[in-house]
Amino acid sequence: EKAGDKIGRYKLLQQIGEGGCGVVYMAEQEEPVKRRVALKVIKLGMDTKEVIARFEAERQALAMMDHPNIAKVFDAGTTETGRPYFVMELVRGVKITDYCDENNLSTRERLDLFTQVCRAIQHAHQKGIIHRDIKPSNVLVTINDGVPVPKVIDFGIAKATQGNLTEKTLFTAFEQFIGTPAYMSPEQAVMTSLDIDTRSDIYSLGVLLYELLTGGTPFDAHALLAAGFDEMRRIIRENEPPKPSTRLLTMHDGERTTAAKHRQTEPPKLINLMRGDLDWVVMKALEKNRTRRYESANDLAADIQRHLDNEAVVARPPSVAYRCQKFFRRNRRVILAASAAIATLAIGFEVATVLHRPNPAEVEEAARRKELDNAVKRLGGDDTNLFPYAISLLRVLNDSGKQYEASGLARKGVDWIRDHPDWPAAVREDFLGKLNEVLKKADDIDSSALAEAENIRVLRSTTPVDTNALCDALGGYAWTLLAIGDFANAEATAREAMPLYERKNDPVGKFWAQTMLGQSLTKQKRFTEAEPQLLSAYEGQNANIEKIPEGWAGLFFSPTMENLSEFYRVTGNTDEAAKWAAKLAEFKKAESAKK
Repeated sequence: EKAGDKIGRYKLLQQIGEGGCGVVYMAEQEEPVKRRVALKVIKLGMDTKEVIARFEAERQALAMMDHPNIAKVFDAGTTETGRPYFVMELVRGVKITDYCDENNLSTRERLDLFTQVCRAIQHAHQKGIIHRDIKPSNVLVTINDGVPVPKVIDFGIAKATQGNLTEKTLFTAFEQFIGTPAYMSPEQAVMTSLDIDTRSDIYSLGVLLYELLTGGTPFDAHALLAAGFDEMRRIIRENEPPKPSTRLLTMHDGERTTAAKHRQTEPPKLINLMRGDLDWVVMKALEKNRTRRYESANDLAADIQRHLDNEAVVARPPSVAYRCQKFFRRNRRVILAASAAIATLAIGFEVATVLHRPNPAEVEEAARRKELDNAVKRLGGDDTNLFPYAISLLRVLNDSGKQYEASGLARKGVDWIRDHPDWPAAVREDFLGKLNEVLKKADDIDSSALAEAENIRVLRSTTPVDTNALCDALGGYAWTLLAIGDFANAEATAREAMPLYERKNDPVGKFWAQTMLGQSLTKQKRFTEAEPQLLSAYEGQNANIEKIPEGWAGLFFSPTMENLSEFYRVTGNTDEAAKWAAKLAEFKKAESAKK
């Protein structure tokens, strides 16, 4: 077929899409109404029994549904050569991710569009149809009367949960790979299981949401394909993706700035927006174990709406403090007004009863002094100026369920220590170590980098300098810099740490730092310098394997082999990349067997 030809009562205008077996044309219907439509027809020579069965299943799936966010089917028939075709609504739109970025939609606007997609998928599930290929190119955004409307298209590999979509013989073969890798659920990647249910679409919706929020998929599509077929399936089934906030933290500065700009905000604000509700919602949708995902697309949409309405989301274990925080945000004005009234009453009551109490100032002062003594003892110092912040921090440190509150206090603590250079160095160093533990636990990597940088400054200011402590601090700092994407400073820090590890007579540490040096060079695309560093690090670790503490081998060897595989992948040497990936898999298997 070509433009100008006719199929039935439809005149073909231009080809607008093509798959492995079918072609989609924009066509003009001439009777009984005149309108533009999309006509999908099987390619000449591709009309095998299996293709025809799949084609008719797609047509039937679309015909069963009636939802404003799913393309409608108008007609069906066969060409003069006997090939089936069907006619559907012409969706003049662009991929949902492209539409959001081109129009710089805020995170809230993206979530509003996404919830419409969830409702459409819920409708399909209620009709007994699993899409199995949800991805941006199958969710187009069109404009109706100035309002963006997402449309789910392409049910080409849809599966019925009850009965059959066609009378033709159609089945998913054992060990048949169905779907798009970057958006595929773990159970789809197994292949040896035909037990796919609607929760597979929930996972794919989670990937789509992840991409709308961060600009990238949980697992990079190119990296998956380069990893090879079996390794790709293993990654999808076993590897845990980073949370959206963590992904944003580890992006290159330029990528992070672009992502924030497309969402009408700044990088720090975007990262903070992801932390909490959105991290939890996305990661619940991406659970490897489908029994822990959302039960339905409606449940996912409802949790997003709760987030937008400042209500407690189901994805987070609901602590009392969290529910109170949400309640306060929803009812801020009422609570402030009530608080003012209560405060007025309390003041009046206090004035009326103060003469009948023991001296409260003395009681409070005694309690504060006792708390101060305990705090100073625990921190190993004797500076009473530590008190105002130490008490608040220690209370949070003792409550492991308050990681995000702890993170906020810890960030203030780093600033506080920077403003008190007169404190004893030992107190500052010990305190910064505690702050850093809190920040890492809360995944606040950017602030952790600030704490580590301040700690290094403190160590350098001591006389004499504790070289061993400085060496270990530099090693940890280089690792953190790599995590936040500051590759130039990671390189400089790793180079400084290597000779210090050598002076410390710690070859394991030296080669670990060399691994980070090689990785930072790779990230800066200085491949000629990176390769010898990575190979030397691996050989050095191997030669000193007996010096690695028991149970710690994975910490040192895995990143080195992983970085070598990544290095050869990005430089186009797929054979070497596969070799190091296989070595890594073997190593992990051996380590697992030891346990």
